[in-house]
Amino acid sequence: MKKARSGDRGSGAKGNLVPKNVDEYLAGVPEPARNTLNKLRAAIRSALPPEATETISYRIPAFKHKGVLVWFAAFSNHCSLFPTASVVKAFKNDLKGFSTSKGTIHFPADKPLPTALVKRLVKARVAQNEHKNKR
Repeated sequence: MKKARSGDRGSGAKGNLVPKNVDEYLAGVPEPARNTLNKLRAAIRSALPPEATETISYRIPAFKHKGVLVWFAAFSNHCSLFPTASVVKAFKNDLKGFSTSKGTIHFPADKPLPTALVKRLVKARVAQNEHKNKR
């Protein structure tokens, strides 16, 4: 499996145009990655406060609430969730069996991350942002 380079973000979407929104990004992602990202998007959204919003950040989909919480993307050989380095580190035992790097979880395009795990990761990021913004 070819290792993703950080400069490859969003390479699953067609062309070099910056998508205007998450739906546009996903429209350019081929199957089975599009279906996997749609499941990931739904799992993330279900764990967020209702006022959280979707955005495009670094040319890939992201969710914001008091700052960007998580990013997700498709690449030519895998999909990724970017919950930040501190969350990846905090959940290192839960992430055994998944390919991870500093702030990223990689997984096959045809095998979404477990929904329960995604929800726990996202809730941890929400708690971090809530704590950070109370200072």
